[in-house]
Formats: sequence, C-alpha cells, structure tokens
Amino acid sequence: MAMNKVRISSDVELKDRLVAINRVTKVTKGGRTFTFAAIVVVGDGNGVIGYGLGKAGEVTAAIAKGVEAAKKNLVKVPVLKGTVPHEQLSRYGGAEVFLKPASEGTGVVAGGAMRAVLESVGITDVLAKSKGSSNPHNLVKATIKALSEMRDAYTVAQTRGITVEKVFRG
Repeated sequence: MAMNKVRISSDVELKDRLVAINRVTKVTKGGRTFTFAAIVVVGDGNGVIGYGLGKAGEVTAAIAKGVEAAKKNLVKVPVLKGTVPHEQLSRYGGAEVFLKPASEGTGVVAGGAMRAVLESVGITDVLAKSKGSSNPHNLVKATIKALSEMRDAYTVAQTRGITVEKVFRG
C-alpha cells in the first residue's frame, strides 16, 4: 500500500475533529495520576486527511498535541462528486471497513469514528460499514487506509498510459 503523503502550504484551512478521548489512570504509591489520550482527525474538506494521537495531563493539551501530530501525516484521497470512486474494503488491526459510493442526497451513512474521517475529507454521500473491532484508533486508521488505496479513473489511465474512455471500455 503506497500512501500518497502530501505537503500542505500553511494557507490551507484544516479543520480538526475530535474522534475520541481516553482517560488513563496510573496508580502509584502517591495516589492516582490521570492522563488523557485524544485521537484527532484534520481535513480540508477537499480530499486531504490526516490523523494524530495526543497524550497529555489535560484534555485541551492532548487535543492540541493530536492536531499537531495529524498535520504531520496528511494524505490526499480522490473525492468524485462528493463520494468515493469505487467500493473498497480495508483492514487495520481488528477493524475492518467497507466503503461504497452513493448517489447524491444519500448523506454519510457511517458510524462514529468513520463518520468523522469521511466528513473531514469532504465526502458528502457514501455508504460505509464497520465490521470487526469498534476501537476508534483502528477504525480511523482503517478508514484512512481504505481512502488512500482508492484510485480515480484519471489516475488509472495515467498509470496505464491510456485514455480515460479506454479504462471504462476494458
């Protein structure tokens, strides 16, 4: 799997979405110490997406660290007319996701962590199913992996050195 990492100039507006917060308790002889882990998704709403994990003693600091980490691993994915170009099945750990293109007006039919990723990337109509683990960390990673493995007809034509019409004719 070749993830197409992308460099984004600072003038692009990236919107961040919090996917999940986890409170971690460490018990020592001095008592309980609480830390927070936040998984955050950033996207420009136009095919660029990234995720990051931030850990800190306070929720706001964990989210800020997550946003910074997400901006460091951005990927470009194809979005055609507000949906995905084709069906895609992908796994990451125990999470398995299935994405299917939908007609205009369908909306984002996806749950929790997948919904955050799909809306951040700019997809407005898609049918999605999460199979297996519901762990938000692995769901986010599986969804981004599925999106990054997708190719639009123009990319396929360029790779094969043929016209876009010939891609559909076979």
